[in-house]
Amino acid sequence: MRDILALATRFSSWNGSVAYAADLAARVDGTLTGAYVYPSPLYMMPPYASPQLLEIVLENAREIERDAHASDASFVAWAKANGVRRAAWQVAEGHVPEVLAHIGNWHDLLVIERNPEAPWGAPADLGALVLRTHLPCIVTPHEWCDARLDRIALAWNGSAESLRAIHAALPLLCHASHVVLLDGGRRDPDIEIGWSPRFDVEVHLRNHAINAKRVSIGTDDEHAGEALLEAATRESADLLVMGAYGRTRISEWAFGGATRKILSGAEIPVFMRH
Repeated sequence: MRDILALATRFSSWNGSVAYAADLAARVDGTLTGAYVYPSPLYMMPPYASPQLLEIVLENAREIERDAHASDASFVAWAKANGVRRAAWQVAEGHVPEVLAHIGNWHDLLVIERNPEAPWGAPADLGALVLRTHLPCIVTPHEWCDARLDRIALAWNGSAESLRAIHAALPLLCHASHVVLLDGGRRDPDIEIGWSPRFDVEVHLRNHAINAKRVSIGTDDEHAGEALLEAATRESADLLVMGAYGRTRISEWAFGGATRKILSGAEIPVFMRH
């Protein structure tokens, strides 16, 4: 996990998730890419706008583009001053999930920040990025900059999503001195035709030289999010690893779910993989 992508919501200074990504890149000797994305000016145009208004909107967009591109050298210098050996700056126009999915094709991890006052910082928007960028994501609390990896908690319920998240996080788990497996009990389907090979998560972790302490947090689906956050806090975790959207995204947001709860209120960074 050496190529780390961070969404920048501004370019005159760097928001918390960019600082977190820089700290993480320095710790793992990775490459950091900061990406600033602005919407197409055509999407912002009211219907039947006058040619004069169109000209003003287009010129404002070009000015933003010029200023954003001009931040390249300052971003690289800032990253290197924070211990990052290799850094790059990307500017794009378009729909944020699509742009990040494209840049993500040559990256291992995306870092985004929960900040309802910033573009794409509200919980629902973060959920869209987790789903649509096809990347493992770390969601940081607002202005959280410390990327310590000493104590990592893993959310486990036997689901495909939790397994994907744990497997994707293996390169980060290797940096931890304490890993705890928060076992919520296996979520078996009500009706199952056939069977799948048994998977032992603890054996899988040991095969990667990771010894995890298992802690049971048996709870129902409705309170799984709260239970995970409470257990991670008790373990003084620096990072929580979990699968995202075990149900459909619509049912998660309509009826509540662990992903929704975590995206809305986690007070530590969360590594998510759908």
